[in-house]
Order: sequence, then structure tokens, then C-alpha cells
Amino acid sequence: MEGAQEAGPDPSIPVEAFRRRVDSGFEAAVADLAALVEIPGMAWDAFDPAHLESSAGAVAGLLSGAGLDGVRVLRAAKADGTPGAPAVLARKPARSGWPSVLLYAHHDVQPPGDPALWETPPFAQAHRHGRLYGRGVADNKAGIIMHLAAFRALCAEREDNLGLGITFFIEGEEEAGSPSLPSFLAGHLEELAADVMVIADSGNWKVGAPALTTSLRGLAAGIVEVRVMDHALHSGTYGGPVIDALTALSRVLASLHDDDGTVAVTGLGGYDDGDFPELTEPGFRSDARLRNGLRLAGSGSLASRLWTKPALSVIGIDAPAVAVSTDTLQPVAWAKVSLSVAPGSSVVAAMEALRRHIEAHAPFGAEVAFIPAGMTPAFRAKPGAEATLAMLSAMEKAWGKPAVEMGVGGSIPVAGIMAERFPDATVLINGAEDPDSRAHGANESIDLADFRNGILAEALFLDQLNTDRLKP
Repeated sequence: MEGAQEAGPDPSIPVEAFRRRVDSGFEAAVADLAALVEIPGMAWDAFDPAHLESSAGAVAGLLSGAGLDGVRVLRAAKADGTPGAPAVLARKPARSGWPSVLLYAHHDVQPPGDPALWETPPFAQAHRHGRLYGRGVADNKAGIIMHLAAFRALCAEREDNLGLGITFFIEGEEEAGSPSLPSFLAGHLEELAADVMVIADSGNWKVGAPALTTSLRGLAAGIVEVRVMDHALHSGTYGGPVIDALTALSRVLASLHDDDGTVAVTGLGGYDDGDFPELTEPGFRSDARLRNGLRLAGSGSLASRLWTKPALSVIGIDAPAVAVSTDTLQPVAWAKVSLSVAPGSSVVAAMEALRRHIEAHAPFGAEVAFIPAGMTPAFRAKPGAEATLAMLSAMEKAWGKPAVEMGVGGSIPVAGIMAERFPDATVLINGAEDPDSRAHGANESIDLADFRNGILAEALFLDQLNTDRLKP
């Protein structure tokens, strides 16, 4: 959060008229969202691609049903030349003299993980205590329906007085790192150009407290490979003089943090920002559901540790499972590490710093290699942009309380890429998540009251763009 900004009410915008429009269409919006949640579209080779095709087709059908012409399901090539996942593109061109807005979300989802951890099946939507549950409901199918329902309300209220240009871009592989996004942008640059871009892939400060995301960390991921011998050996016969690959890998991974948990890789950047709102440790621990006794890592404010400083995690290890392990010295081991890069820092430089660190910490002369596995640029919003103030004002009208600007520790590939490709555009990030949405985890959900308010806020924002012909 980079300082809450308040905006006074604008009587020229018919808030209650739009509220009635959103309320009258809300049941249909929730039904549309529930139907999307039931499609298990995942953009990994290990999953059936037919579901991803079904997901794209369902989104295209919803956009066509909303009156958009020329709705297309499109693909672009990945860096290796193989086809990417299906994206959906639909446009309503701007009238002469009106601005244009791009509405982005993604229809692919994370794998559900262990089904035993879900209280209800992940791909069967469920309502409990004012929340809607299901894999992808928060990340990011609610974003699709927020855009769609806001567009429906805008069209119903303004009818023929709608000069604003609107483009829907619904990606199909964001959770897999958007591997074909650069070539998709290159092939459709003119169609995607807009004065304002709204990326509905984040969330609110907490339930009932609206927020606009104004900073994101970047991402540099890589594989650490440690090799100590050509083949496996009996641990009893050779153990002692020979350190196995898993132990050597563990020592490399342990070097990534200082004793207090601060990232020990030099040259990564990061900063403290005193303009953030207060984050209390009890509230943070409650939101994260941390185990009692677990100490928090790092130093500085909680907000800076979450949003403006680097973070480094081990997210996977290739090793024999405990259930099938034997008394064997493993010859080679791998781990995947994920480095969150501070806003304002170069993700390319961060990847190189990580490589240098890992290769410099080879224990006992082991062969250590670092293999890059993808990068996402960081993002910082333009301070004080008119469109930013308009969105904050619309959120205040929808929720009845001031919205705040916050940072997010994760990355959204399209945000940084769009900001680089379209430097004159204002990029805004909203969404339907909250601290208990558990995106990527079991029992993912959204608060339906905030979902309704999010639709209203976006409808009011689009109406102001249309009415005032507001540009960045």
C-alpha cells in the first residue's frame, strides 16, 4: 500500500442507477462464475488440454452473449515454437475522440492439489457463509466475470451513448508463466493498445476494505542441479568420505538465507517504504494460518518484507520419496527456486545474481549448475494518474469507504509486460481476492459481497471513462 488516497463523491455519476443494474444482474453473474469454476482448465502438459479448450470456449460464449462482435479464440507460439494455450480476444472499437480500455483476466487455473484437503470438490462450486468456493474462483475466474458484469451494467445504463472503446483479453496460460504472451502481444499489438488497462488478478486489503494494487514484485525462477558422482552408491559402503547429492544440495539451498531469514544473495536491491499502511504481526499470522512458535523471517517492516524486498523460496525438490527410499547415496539432485524481485529492480540482473551465488556455493567441490526457468518483470504504477484516481473514487462509491493502494508480493506477468510495451497507458490492478481467498491452495474462495462491490466499482469507473472521455 503506497498511501491511501481519498476522492470525494462525483454527483455526475449515477451511482444508485448503476447499483440497481449490478444488483439485477448479480445472480446471473454468480451463475456464470460458478459454471466457469466447474471447468478444470490447466495449462500444463500433464493435464488434458481439452478442458482448457472448453474453458476458452465458455469465455468466448459469455462475451458473445454480452453483445461483443468478433469474439475470437487465438493462440501464439511459445519461445520453443510450440503453440501456446487458447486466449480469448473481443473488441468494441472506440468512437472518434473517446478513450479505450483493455480489460484483462485469465481463464486457466492452478492444479487443485490433494483433494483430501478440500471441504468440497475443487471443481464443483459451493456456497458457504457468504463465500463462493472452487478452484480458480478467486484466481482468476472472478476477474473475468467482474469485467463482464461491469460491461453488461454499462451497456444497459448507457445504451447508445457508449463511445468508450473496450477490449477483452482473457489469457489462457497465466498460471504456467504466460510462455506465449510475448509473441501474442507482438502479433496483436494494435488490437491490444489502450489508454487504460485494468488487470483483474489481485484483490482487496481485507474483506470489506477495497484496494488497488500499485506494485508487484518480479519473478526469477531456476533449477539448481548438484552432481557428485556418476551413479548411485551403497550408503553403508561409501558413506562418510562421500557426501551424497541431496546433502550437498541442502547446503547450497541453506546458503540462500542469513540466520535471520534475510535473503543472502547480493545485488538484488529492495527498499523499505514508510508510506505503507501498518501490518501487524498478529493479523498477518492469522491471515497466513502460521503454526504457533514459527518466527517470521527477515528484517524491516512486514509490508516491505512482503512487497518491496526480495524473497526466495524453494518450491520443489526432485528426490526419492521417503516411502521408497533405500540406503543409497544419490548421485544427482535438483531443486527449483523462486526469487521474488523487488519493484524497481531488474529481473535480468537478479537472475544473474542468483546464478553467481549458487555456483559460488558448491560444497565439497560438487558440480553445481543453475538453469534459468523463467522471468517476470516487476511492476510499479504511475503515481497520481487520472485513471488511478478515478478507480479509487469508484471503489469508494461502491464500498462506501475510502480505497487504499497496496503492494502485492507475487507477480503478474502481463502487468510488467504491458507497462513496458505500452508506456503511455495507465495500468490498474484490481480483483476479487482477500486475505482468506487461499488462491493456489485448497478451499479457494471469494467473498460475494466484495465481488458485487467490485463489479459496481468497475462499472462506475468505465462510465467515468466514457462520460468524461478520461485519458491517462
